[in-house]
Amino acid sequence: MQVIKYAFQQHGDERGMLVALEELKDIPFKIKRVYFMYGTKQNIHRGFHAHKKLEQILICIHGSCKVKLDNGKEKKVVSLEKPYEGLYISSNIWHEMYDFSIDAVLLVLASDFYYEEDYIRNYEEFLNFINNQS
Repeated sequence: MQVIKYAFQQHGDERGMLVALEELKDIPFKIKRVYFMYGTKQNIHRGFHAHKKLEQILICIHGSCKVKLDNGKEKKVVSLEKPYEGLYISSNIWHEMYDFSIDAVLLVLASDFYYEEDYIRNYEEFLNFINNQS
């Protein structure tokens, strides 16, 4: 499984830092939805799903968290702890976010609007779905 972690361009001086993101330039898709998570309690895991078509970029803009990625054949864990790094999650990848620091803010840029039909929320259904894709 290929994990793509983007290091976004940073601009800064004595005033502080700035990261600007542009769709189809810094982000490999048109952005149709933006949301973020914060105040996640300790020992809480989020996610536990995959998408049939949706692509996402996850950016921990404050604090840190971990993301477990699973393509049905292999699993990888990626740490997000820098506000200028983004993790690309393609469709057909089961993902779970966990180990949130108390101050974590996880920003998500998504390639489409929310459609419940695009979600696969059962792991066995996910495995069946990806095995039937070939």
